Amino acid sequence: MGETRDITRLPELLRELPPGERALAGRIFEVSGATGRLVPPETMHPWIESSFGSVEAVREQRIVRVTNRFTLEGTLFNSLRASRPLDARTETDLEEEIAATEGDPFCRPEEGTPENVFGRVRGRYATTAANIAMYDAYHGVIVFDDHDPLHLTSEKVSDYVEVGLAWHRRVLETDPEYRYLFLMWNCLWRAGGSILHGHAQTVATRGPHYPKVERLRRAAAVYRAEHGSDYFKDLLRVHEFLGLSVPASGEAAAFASLTPIKEKELVVIGASPEDEALKHSVGVLLELFVRRLGVVSFNVAFCLPPAGPTPEDWSGFPAVVRIVDRGDPASRTSDIGAMELYAAPVVASDPFRVAEALRG
Repeated sequence: MGETRDITRLPELLRELPPGERALAGRIFEVSGATGRLVPPETMHPWIESSFGSVEAVREQRIVRVTNRFTLEGTLFNSLRASRPLDARTETDLEEEIAATEGDPFCRPEEGTPENVFGRVRGRYATTAANIAMYDAYHGVIVFDDHDPLHLTSEKVSDYVEVGLAWHRRVLETDPEYRYLFLMWNCLWRAGGSILHGHAQTVATRGPHYPKVERLRRAAAVYRAEHGSDYFKDLLRVHEFLGLSVPASGEAAAFASLTPIKEKELVVIGASPEDEALKHSVGVLLELFVRRLGVVSFNVAFCLPPAGPTPEDWSGFPAVVRIVDRGDPASRTSDIGAMELYAAPVVASDPFRVAEALRG
């Protein structure tokens, strides 16, 4: 494989792989490249040069499209966007803004928040509340002891996850039908967090899992039926031999995704929700996200198999965690538009650069 690795060279990188690896990558991903051309008027040249370095940089733009054949997740990468350095923001104003909200109801959860019908779950660094406006019949909030959500460590994150799992065990004691857990963290308003105080959320449902998790299960089942192989292990292998792995603990594994839903998306895979290596890996990667990549607003989603028997076949389905940067909270431009909602994400960050930065 050539020395230079970047996402806009992905078609060439795949062709340079050994035959077996190339075939596996082609089994899962459809990859194509195209060139976009434009003709800017001379009056625009000074602005283009100051913004992009040269006029030639915008005249021809390499576009790479990556589609997962089984999940139908796909992403468009543009050479002009992907060539920019990774952001490394410092948010002193943000720290002041977060500090200014201290004293909110989450600072006193026992007084300022409702509790679920089975009471509260308390951990070393967090306690649960009930969400005042529920997504489902069982909806909890993991309220962090830290007001500032960016004062995180791997130890704290592991505890937040364990509190969420303990919350679900209490749900199951109350109503065993609610076997399907979804655990999420929307950090700051850019990522959908309506309260600045650090908190994650847990929601449980009955019947089939939430549609996007069920779609992933079905895609993995189709893959296994067609190829007699484990989808998640093969997905991991493709990212590994392309050089997209990032640090993880124990038996857990992680990579910078070839089909990110938005900027810098990471995928972490563990044996089960209870896997300590998985919790630790998510915590370490979030620390690196914040400290090394300057990410301040992000989403974390735990796609988990059900806790107990179900009509669907969940055999071999691991715990899958997705982490994505949601951009600068100071920006008034949304990172999600019609393309992301209804077609395919357009992503500026290069997964190869993300992986390299996190490996350090």
